[in-house]
Amino acid sequence: MRIVELTKEAKENILENLLKRSPNNYGQYEETVKDILADVKEKKDKAVFEYTKKFDKADITAQNIRVTEEEIEEAYALVDDSLVEVIRKALANIRDYHMKQKQYSWFDTTPQGTMLGQKVTPLEKVGVYVPGGKAVYPSSVLMNIVPAAVAGVDKIVMTTPPDAEGKVSPNTLVAAKEAGVQEIYKVGGAQAIAALAYGTESVPKVDKIVGPGNIFVALAKKAVYGHVSIDSIAGPSEILVIADETANPRFVAADLLSQAEHDEMASAILITTSKELAKKVSDEVDGFLKVLSRKEIMEKSLENYGYILLVKDLEEAVEAANEIASEHLEIVTKDPYNLMMKIRNAGAIFLGEYSSEPLGDYFAGPNHVLPTNGTAKFFSPLSVDDFIKKSSIISYSREALEPVHKDIVQFATSEKLTAHANSIAVRFE
Repeated sequence: MRIVELTKEAKENILENLLKRSPNNYGQYEETVKDILADVKEKKDKAVFEYTKKFDKADITAQNIRVTEEEIEEAYALVDDSLVEVIRKALANIRDYHMKQKQYSWFDTTPQGTMLGQKVTPLEKVGVYVPGGKAVYPSSVLMNIVPAAVAGVDKIVMTTPPDAEGKVSPNTLVAAKEAGVQEIYKVGGAQAIAALAYGTESVPKVDKIVGPGNIFVALAKKAVYGHVSIDSIAGPSEILVIADETANPRFVAADLLSQAEHDEMASAILITTSKELAKKVSDEVDGFLKVLSRKEIMEKSLENYGYILLVKDLEEAVEAANEIASEHLEIVTKDPYNLMMKIRNAGAIFLGEYSSEPLGDYFAGPNHVLPTNGTAKFFSPLSVDDFIKKSSIISYSREALEPVHKDIVQFATSEKLTAHANSIAVRFE
């Protein structure tokens, strides 16, 4: 890996390079996505079936688009029992963590006759998109469905692309069934997002769409936002490790590669105060690349978006980490807890040498759907909050309104909204 001394100029160049990976920079595909969305909106099922044949080579019809109970039973028979058990253990951890995020309605009253409050309501219908093809991630199935189920969403619908035989990955089906999905449809790509956003004869319209996907899925979600809600426009995966001389270079190298293997556009960055550690981590990375699969993907990722950055002290490391605002941040230092308190911008923070990033991906419980491309500066991980909405509650008696009604009339009049003022004044004529 390249070792770079972190100057102001180097930091600016790195930030500019990382931001090139944003889905917002792929405008050349927007017209294609726009056409697919319009086609599905107009022709509904017919367009969905045509695009599924074109892109996935599968013959999908109204009769077989929905996954049957028999197909789910078949999936259980094909998945190793030990993996089913691991999925259930992970599911329990994820559910326990998200249960602590639940919000409840509240109401405050006063003797003067006022009641103010907040009514929390789960979304009615949510669509979860799950990628297919080369990337099959049952862990993402759990992470997207569990918070919706914990929030109390009435109907959770999943779409995922089929293979050429019209089959869905057994691992995906088992994870979905365990997590509590009610309906699963065999459709992927931008056409799946369109079907969930607008509804077709077979696929129900939903209120919100969540889940990862390729650039066409990301752009489709961006285009339908406002017609329905979405979770986020996710970019390629990224990891940033802050380490000092106490870190184990073999562990750090392994963790950097755990994200580099996702995608040629994934980013893996080490920020360290130790030149010796920097050199050892680089050597360990070279050693791992000789024995791990997905070598070509990792090499391309590191070549384009991999850095080992040397800083003079941990204060400078924190400053750089906050500017990069990484999806995953590991702190492997003598006192990681103290450093963690200075971090403002990160999707998920992992503390200590035994809290490696894949622990969060699969098992610990916190959600692994995280903000990318610097959006951790203003976005949070997927949570139960994403599947609820809030209504304000206001109730005043005449006795409570009377002493303040002239104030309201004055305020409305100052804005030249005489009908507003009148609405209050008529009650005290």
